[in-house]
Amino acid sequence: MSWFVLVVSGVLEAVWATALSRTEGFTRLGPSLVFALALVASMLGLAFAMRDLPVGTAYAVWVGIGAVLTVVHAMATGAEPASALRILFLAMIVGGVVGLKFTH
Repeated sequence: MSWFVLVVSGVLEAVWATALSRTEGFTRLGPSLVFALALVASMLGLAFAMRDLPVGTAYAVWVGIGAVLTVVHAMATGAEPASALRILFLAMIVGGVVGLKFTH
């Protein structure tokens, strides 16, 4: 259960990071609310997962999932350029996250 909650929390990290970029300095209500709700839910899930998982592993997996999904979303929407090298480096992050899961 802790791993499932951690993965969902990592997805929510990507949600709040993307929403934060759209708040325009917290002047837009909708993205600001999405940011706040996703941030709180993401942190609560991370804290829950850390009850059973080592802090280093849980944090690295949480950050990795959030970072990869945030960049993938930005590339898919055209906000950031996509290239073979960027995709390779994202795959390396995913490989590291999967490795942490399997060595736990």
